[in-house]
Amino acid sequence: MKVGVVVAEWNTSITSSLLNGAVKFLKDSGVKPDNIFVHHVPGSFELTLGAQWLAEQKKCDAVIALGCVIQGETKHFDFICAAVANGITQVGLKYNKPVVFGVLTTNTLQQAKDRSGGKHGNKGTEAAATALKMALLQKSI
Repeated sequence: MKVGVVVAEWNTSITSSLLNGAVKFLKDSGVKPDNIFVHHVPGSFELTLGAQWLAEQKKCDAVIALGCVIQGETKHFDFICAAVANGITQVGLKYNKPVVFGVLTTNTLQQAKDRSGGKHGNKGTEAAATALKMALLQKSI
C-alpha cells in the first residue's frame, strides 16, 4: 500500500500531531515508511490542490488531507471549511481513489487539541484507518 499525506502548516502544533498519529497508524498497519509520501501546504485551503497533485500520481493508493480550521470572528471559517470539504470530495471522485478528509473544524483551540491526541483521540489516526479501509475495499471490488 502506498499512501500520500498532505498536511497544512497553519495551526502546525495541531496538524503535526495529526500527522504523527496518521503516520504511526500507517506504519503499525504494515505500510512501509518508503511508501508514505508526506507533503506540506501553507494552509487548509491549499489541501485540495495538494491532494489532487498526490492523487494524480499512480503510485498513491490513497491520499489523506490533514488540517485544522478554528472558528474566528468572521465568516472565513465557513468558507474555508466548505471549500475544503467539497474540494477533497471532488478530488477523490475525479481520480477514483480514496481521498480522506482529516481536517478538524473546531470552535476553539482546546477542541482541536482534544481531537489531535487529547481526550477525544487523534483524528489523524482515524483518517489513516479510513484511507487503508477504503483502499482495501477498492482493491477487493
